[in-house]
Formats: sequence, C-alpha cells, structure tokens
Amino acid sequence: MQDASGRKCVESVSPLISRPAITLPARTKRDVIAAAWEALDCAPVGARELELVQAELVSVFGKAGSDSPAAIARVLADEGAELRHPEILECDARWREQSLSKGLVAGLDFGSLDEALASVVRLWEIKRADLNEENRRRLREHILAARADCLLRAGSALLPDRERAEAKEIASWLGVWLNTPDLFHDWLELRRLSPQFLKKFGA
Repeated sequence: MQDASGRKCVESVSPLISRPAITLPARTKRDVIAAAWEALDCAPVGARELELVQAELVSVFGKAGSDSPAAIARVLADEGAELRHPEILECDARWREQSLSKGLVAGLDFGSLDEALASVVRLWEIKRADLNEENRRRLREHILAARADCLLRAGSALLPDRERAEAKEIASWLGVWLNTPDLFHDWLELRRLSPQFLKKFGA
C-alpha cells in the first residue's frame, strides 16, 4: 500500500520491532542494517525508517552499537535504497544535537571537594564550546539541581561536619558560577587561596 506521500510501505513495521533481533542471521552492523531495511519493506527511506534501523542496531549490539542516521543511510544507499535526503539530513542533525545534550553533563559530580574541582575543569571546557540555547539551558538546570542537592546535604544533621562543610562550600561555588560564569574560575582560584578556605579544607 502507499501512504499519503506516495511512499510504498507495508501496513505495519511491527515485524521488525516484535521479532527478536537474535532471529536475524546477520551479525555485522552492515548486515543488520540491510536485514532491518528488508524487514521494513518500505521505500524511499526517511527519518522514521532510520530510527527503526537504529533501534534494531541497539537491540543487537547494545547502545554502543548504534550508528548515526547518516552512517546508516550510506549503508542503505550502497544496498540500493532510495533516500529522502532532506529528511535524512534533518534527522542526522537532530540525532547529533541530542547526543551532545546527553553527553553534556557527563562527568559532572559535586559530591565532594575533589570531585567538584574536577567538575569545574569540565565546566570550563564546556563553556568554551559553542553551545546552542537549548544546551545552555540544560547545563544551567543541571547546575541548579546540583546546587540544591549540595544545600540539602549541607543542612543534614545525618552527615559528618566535614561533609556538610564541603557541601556548603560547593554550593557557594555553584552559586557564583550561575551568577557570574565569566568570572568564576578567577574567583575560585582566589577563594582556594584564601585563609578561610585553607583553614577549613587545607591546601
């Protein structure tokens, strides 16, 4: 049958989704991509088909086994598939943006002073990157949540004094980062050399 856009498709792609990946004889990524495309029996290939093929790659190889939409499209083109190029380009750009967003806050941990110091280095690297508005928003929300967690730990009577003091200190760092990110690293360097900090936490 054909859909409204004239694309020749089977009524459902459920065989690809419901059939366990292990029933496919393929074992390489290329073979899995080709077999998944055959199971879809749909032409030309657009964003929806690429997303389903990505899901099949994940089911066979795990999350690390997924390829970008552009990489999958190249394999399908080699196999003779007709491609909806504008749709594929948009799908690939969206996938890369989402991948960046997921990895944006990876490695940021403010559970202790040592972890926080390592994380502010990561924040400096992130700040130097060319982030779009959405990723800047995600990063700010993450830091707001981390600061709230630090304030909660700082006020907990269940934690040792040292941990509470560290949590309060880290919360103050994150407050400065949220308000004046451009000055944060210079401020932090001076803060760590201050007598008050050295007396509390040492060098």
